[in-house]
Amino acid sequence: MKHLIKLTVNGQEYEVAVEPNRSLLDVLRDDLELTGTKKGCETGDCGACTVILDGKPVNSCLVLAVSAKDKDILTIEGVAQGGKLHPVQEAFINYGAIQCGYCTPGMILSAKALLDENPHPTEWEVREAIAGNLCRCTGYVKIVQAILAAAEEMSRVTA
Repeated sequence: MKHLIKLTVNGQEYEVAVEPNRSLLDVLRDDLELTGTKKGCETGDCGACTVILDGKPVNSCLVLAVSAKDKDILTIEGVAQGGKLHPVQEAFINYGAIQCGYCTPGMILSAKALLDENPHPTEWEVREAIAGNLCRCTGYVKIVQAILAAAEEMSRVTA
């Protein structure tokens, strides 16, 4: 039996009829066609499906869509504002922190959630924040450098 729920995704409200066992990942990708959230392991191990739910990064494959109603959901499609990339996105490009790109949306959202909560993280805090996001291409060095550079840039802009 489907349940009619309202989801707020990237500031836009959607009404969707979903089965109670459907994951937020599947609803985002299949029903709302927001395919930037990647489907990886579907067991919460890889972080490719990371979204920000009420300010916290979560694996959307582990969240039931019905439990996300009345919560604020941010996907990679909502990170850039007014056609301008977020500083984390810019830094990923500038530092070459993207190779195949599959993990990138989840990495960026984990990094954004960290910087929203802690604008001046240490390298250790950055590494801890992205520990749930697996990357098989980069070795994480450039990703960590990009996140630290984004933090510096964001501090400079707000100072």
